[in-house]
Amino acid sequence: MGQELPELIATVDIENELGEGVVWNEQTASVWWTDIERSKLFEYQYGSGRLNKWDTPYRVGCFGFIENDDRLIVAFDCGIAFFDLTNGNLDWLYGPTVLADGLRFNDGKIDPFGRFWAGTMVEDPSRANESGSLFSICPHQAPIEHISDITTSNGLCWSFDGLVMYHADSPRQTIWRYRYDPVQNLLSDKRIFAKLGKGMFPDGSAVDSDGGVWNAQWGGSQIVRYREDGEQSLVLKVPVDLPSCVAFGGEDLDLLFVTSARVALSKERLMKRPKSGSLLIYKTNFKGLPANRFKLL
Repeated sequence: MGQELPELIATVDIENELGEGVVWNEQTASVWWTDIERSKLFEYQYGSGRLNKWDTPYRVGCFGFIENDDRLIVAFDCGIAFFDLTNGNLDWLYGPTVLADGLRFNDGKIDPFGRFWAGTMVEDPSRANESGSLFSICPHQAPIEHISDITTSNGLCWSFDGLVMYHADSPRQTIWRYRYDPVQNLLSDKRIFAKLGKGMFPDGSAVDSDGGVWNAQWGGSQIVRYREDGEQSLVLKVPVDLPSCVAFGGEDLDLLFVTSARVALSKERLMKRPKSGSLLIYKTNFKGLPANRFKLL
């Protein structure tokens, strides 16, 4: 593949049970993420090393920042709401009791046109009579379901122009590529983009400025960069078994932030992989794209 591998330059060792949803905030020069299982949000000031954290009223699957607004838009396990970190107030857009038994919200992102997307997953198969779905959310509108028959919605990201969307269903070990019409808010031309190997499951993804798709591969101890044609261009081995999500950030958007998990790992495995649950920070020769913000109008 011939490309220089990113260099691990720092870790934030906080033992997340299920670190996820990492996103860079350009306005505060900080990286944010959630520990789903512990119902916490984190903000790490990369320059100063200061770590802020908040308890959340429900588990957070994913979240994003809002244009000209200090609140977050959050897909909690049970629904989607605006969340004010200063006072804990919630303004529900969809929820909090809208999902069928056994489902919860999981991965999601804001698209280049300012819509918030969030997918659900089957968390408890013994209780779930429905499969998961992928929704988009606009202000003052009911959520729109785009994809159904999902087990674990994951890996959501878009090309630079927003006209290609990538999406994964983790247990199926597959990342798909869609054409996206932002005017009609419609997906079409579903194609397999990448199939993963045994014991590896596609988790969170990000796109760089050259169009490469970076995917955290749960169970594979690796981050893979795919070219736009789906061929691997780089495989980055990481010091954790369960890398969960990736995002570009830093002043030049050339840092790669990687969340990870400890959930379901044995004590023996955790002793061998002590960085499990840490936030990993890599210096790359690539440049990412700024995080999109939700548009209220």
